[in-house]
Amino acid sequence: MMKIALLEDDPNLAEQLLGHLKDSEIMCKHYSTGKDFLYAVTHDSFDLLIMDWQLPDMEGIDALRKLRQQLDWPIPVLFLTQREAEEDIINALQAGADDYMVKPARPGELLARLRALVRRNQKETSQSEEETFGPFRINHKRRTIHLHDEPLTLTDKDFELTTFLFENKGRLLSRKYLLERVWGVNSDINTRTVDTHMSRLRRKLGIKPENGFRIKTIYQHGYRLEDAD
Repeated sequence: MMKIALLEDDPNLAEQLLGHLKDSEIMCKHYSTGKDFLYAVTHDSFDLLIMDWQLPDMEGIDALRKLRQQLDWPIPVLFLTQREAEEDIINALQAGADDYMVKPARPGELLARLRALVRRNQKETSQSEEETFGPFRINHKRRTIHLHDEPLTLTDKDFELTTFLFENKGRLLSRKYLLERVWGVNSDINTRTVDTHMSRLRRKLGIKPENGFRIKTIYQHGYRLEDAD
């Protein structure tokens, strides 16, 4: 299921958008201020962002610039605003937006654009048969991982979790998001499953500074694979 963060200060419009997205089985969290939105996006996991321009505490384009500076992975962003001048569209796209729509958005077109953005992002990050991350070599066809050319003994779930971590390096992944994407289960179950598996995976993979990476635990939120430096 797609998970979206919505930045919109108009409560009536936000309610309409949330209704359209829910009907299309899209999970969406709503934020009415840039401050709350930026905190949420940097402390939770989302597949796509919808952002407004006029906000009570800052301009949406400034929030977008801060977001692109703080996140080192390319989450798709759709700007949805009443501003329709060509200059505004250009400025938003140059600041890091991937698409731009003028309010009021037609529900069908909005959903089509959202899905197209996600597809485009998935295509750009699609797997080759083999990928290398420092001393780690992942072969997706054979489902094997080598460290310094030595094969690692991993379960199928170890392989899937490792692959997901490397493909999302630098991105905060909440426990619930990992359960949904790697385990394919409802996020309401006990998230200690993730903690136990992550602890074991650190040892199996040899994730430590001398191998170039670390798995950072973000208190009360989840995990992030980072470069050791």
